[in-house]
Amino acid sequence: MKKIGLFGGTFDPPHNGHLHIARAFADELGLDMVVFLPAGDPYHKEESTRTPAKHRLAMTELAVAADSRFAVSDCDIVREGATYTFDTVQIFRQQFPSAQLWWLLGSDSLLKLHTWKKWQTLVKQTHIAVAGRSGGNIAQAPQELQSWLGQALQNGSLKPLQAPLCDISSTEIRRRLHNGETAAGLIDGCVEAYIRQHGLYR
Repeated sequence: MKKIGLFGGTFDPPHNGHLHIARAFADELGLDMVVFLPAGDPYHKEESTRTPAKHRLAMTELAVAADSRFAVSDCDIVREGATYTFDTVQIFRQQFPSAQLWWLLGSDSLLKLHTWKKWQTLVKQTHIAVAGRSGGNIAQAPQELQSWLGQALQNGSLKPLQAPLCDISSTEIRRRLHNGETAAGLIDGCVEAYIRQHGLYR
């Protein structure tokens, strides 16, 4: 059975911390493929400080190119309106009907899972891997999630990743690049070259 991991994010820009956790996701769960899913442009355009999706997509493709297990999908970019995880999972469920799907979450997002669209159906259609984050602890889960959490940990449909997160912040990278500093060691060299070529984060 093919095992596919789905990794959503703004990737503004994609950095070495994203690649580190994607490798842990693939290694610890024996995934055949990890699909990076850059978020679309916010449909409330006036609120957006986000880099346009076409640039985030291109940067993510450059960032993942060295690992043959990694791929990038524009499915959250080309959809109109709000994008919900539930809908994204449905798209991949249709494309790969016999695959085992895994969704990568930060532990802070896991604690808010009960507020997500159709979360109870979502957790039946995908397995969930949790990347540890400071400020999020499964033991602090709200009442609405507790019985599902207990069952999911027991039956293996929820897996906390062992790898620690790299302490790299997209905000800090953007600040450095804005100030004309280098982000060497934090982002892939091809990504940094793309950023300079397109005058991003100036």
